[in-house]
Amino acid sequence: MRAGVIEFPGSNCDRDLAVAFAAAGARVTRVWHKETGLPKGLDVIGIPGGFSFGDYLRCGAIAARSPVMRAVVDFAGAGGHVLGICNGFQVLTETGLLPGALMRNAGLKFLCRSERLRVATTDSAFTRLYAPGEEITVPIAHHDGNYTADPGTLARLQDEDRIAFTYADNPNGSLADIAGVLSANRRVLGMMPHPERCSDPRLGGEDGLRLFRAVAGILESA
Repeated sequence: MRAGVIEFPGSNCDRDLAVAFAAAGARVTRVWHKETGLPKGLDVIGIPGGFSFGDYLRCGAIAARSPVMRAVVDFAGAGGHVLGICNGFQVLTETGLLPGALMRNAGLKFLCRSERLRVATTDSAFTRLYAPGEEITVPIAHHDGNYTADPGTLARLQDEDRIAFTYADNPNGSLADIAGVLSANRRVLGMMPHPERCSDPRLGGEDGLRLFRAVAGILESA
C-alpha cells in the first residue's frame, strides 16, 4: 500500500500519521500543500492534525483551498480512500468531501486527553477490524471539535450507517455524540480523535493501529 500524507504550514501530526501508516506496512510519501498533483500510485491519503495556517478564518478553511486539495478532491471522486484526523477532518468538511462542520467546543476550552469511543459501524475499510459497538480509547486534542449538521444531514448519516465513531462521554458537545463520519461511498473518513497517537504500545496503547491495518489490508488485497 502506498500512502500520501498532506502537509500544510501548521501541521503538527504529519510525522505521527506517517509513522502509523508505516507501522501498518505502507510506503509513505509526504506531499506539500503547494503541489498541484499527487504522486502516482497512491492508495490512500492522510490529512493530519495540527493548526493549518494558524486556524485563521475558520479551522481548515484556508487549507481546503490549497492547490493540493483540488487533487485530493479528484482522488476521492475517483474512489480513492482518504483519512482526515482532527484538523484534517475540519479540512474535509471545508472541501465538501464530508458533511457538517466542526464548531468551538461547547465548554469553549481546548481539550487534550484520552477519550472512550464506541465503534458505530464496521462497514468501512477503516473500521472493519473492530467489533460493532466495541469501546476503544483514543486521544483527543482540539478546540473546535464540536460536530454539527442540520437535521436532514444527521438523518442521512444515521439512515445510511455513516457514523463511524461516537464518544462514550461526549467531551465537546458534538451532535449525537459524533466523533467521526464517513462519506456516501464509505471511502472517506473524518474523525476528531487521533488514532495515530495510540498506534504503539510504547505510547500507552494501540487501539488506533487496527484502523491503519484495516485500510492497509483491504487495499493490499484489492
